[in-house]
Amino acid sequence: MPNIPNGFSIGSLNIKFYGILMATAMAIGVILACFNAKKRNLKSNDILVLACYVLPLAVIGARVCYFIFENDRFSSFWQIFEIWKGGLAIYGGVIGGALGILLFCLIHKKNFLDVADVAVPSLILGQAIGRWGNFFNQEAYGYAINDPKWQFFPFGVYIENCTQEICNCTGSGWHLATFFYEFVFNILIFIVLMVLLRKIKIKEKGIVMASYLLMYGLVRFFIEGLRTDPLMIGEVRAAQLFSGLIFAFAIIFILVVYILKYKKLKQKKICEGKQKVTSNNNLEKSFVKKQNQNEKLGTQEGNEIDGKGKQDH
Repeated sequence: MPNIPNGFSIGSLNIKFYGILMATAMAIGVILACFNAKKRNLKSNDILVLACYVLPLAVIGARVCYFIFENDRFSSFWQIFEIWKGGLAIYGGVIGGALGILLFCLIHKKNFLDVADVAVPSLILGQAIGRWGNFFNQEAYGYAINDPKWQFFPFGVYIENCTQEICNCTGSGWHLATFFYEFVFNILIFIVLMVLLRKIKIKEKGIVMASYLLMYGLVRFFIEGLRTDPLMIGEVRAAQLFSGLIFAFAIIFILVVYILKYKKLKQKKICEGKQKVTSNNNLEKSFVKKQNQNEKLGTQEGNEIDGKGKQDH
């Protein structure tokens, strides 16, 4: 595992694997969203336009978020633009992407929840691919592994130059491969989201989006606790705080959607019941009215017969 290259050169041009993976994730994400678009009555052209809003804002959001929490690592302002060296906070990217979706929906008159449902499978797949950029950049790893029997990939990853203050290694050695753990869970989440969107065909708007927030929030909360490079808000790990918030939001959102759906169905049944009772009452009244008419007609015919009998007599 030692001596992992983080890129290659073509002449004087240095190409980083991190950048290649980021570009690949974006391209695959757009293609996948085009594939899923019709599930929420969107078109491929809508997705291509959406990408022009979401991708730039997602990258900007991810970089700005990282800069806010790790500004002491930047010696000059221009280093902010060196994203190929890593340093993107995923929750900043999610916020930036959400703003891009919102802007797109406001300008092009689309439903935010429809667009978000289509976007989240692409998002989580992109996150999974992007985690391998952490592998090549030797970042997003966990605590040191001191037991030799666990010093193998993918359980662990060998870090050549560990600079994390909270790590008890001697500067290099085997660490928990937290980037790989998240990669695996992200793939599983992706599969679940695709099943919800394409197989089960969830009709309630926003449920696929909320499912992403629920599952990723839970996964990231626990994996973040294993990492040695957390972004901090005081004494709290920022990613764990955000994970807890989006997890709680997702639960509340799903409950509200299905409670409202239940109330709507209950009200519909009540209305249908009233209509049925009204219909039965009308039918009964019609039957009684017809019966009275028949009795009246029978009486008249009887009187006519009696009158005719008297005349004959």
